[in-house]
Order: sequence, then structure tokens, then C-alpha cells
Amino acid sequence: MLVLPDRDAAEEAAEELGARFGTHEEPQLVRDALAGEDDAEDAQWLLVIEDPDGRLSAAELDAFAVEWDGWREEP
Repeated sequence: MLVLPDRDAAEEAAEELGARFGTHEEPQLVRDALAGEDDAEDAQWLLVIEDPDGRLSAAELDAFAVEWDGWREEP
């Protein structure tokens, strides 16, 4: 799962993910509002990536997320 700062970054990363890593399944985008915040500006976006075969390395995903000012988290 990648945590990204906004919807635009999450959508761009989702598009780039398939092109760069050859993934065929579209990642799921999920809005994650920060605790106690109602303002849409205070939301992070999660890019949920299914990789049952373990083709994507943690280091590759870490570097990928940083390109959009995000980070990788284990579910």
C-alpha cells in the first residue's frame, strides 16, 4: 500500500504503476481522512496494490512512492 498526499498524485501514480512495473490489475484508490479532520485538504490517498506473486520489491515501491512525496506501508 502506498500513501500519497493527494488525489492527483494517487491517480498519476496508479497510471504510472502499470507502465513501469507491468502490472495488469488496476490498483485501488482509497481516500483516507486524517483522524478528526473533515476538510478534504487534510486527506491522504492510499494506493492499494495487489501483488500475490511478490513481483514488486519493497525497495522499488519505496522509491516509486517517494516520486509523488509519498511512502509505502505494510497493510
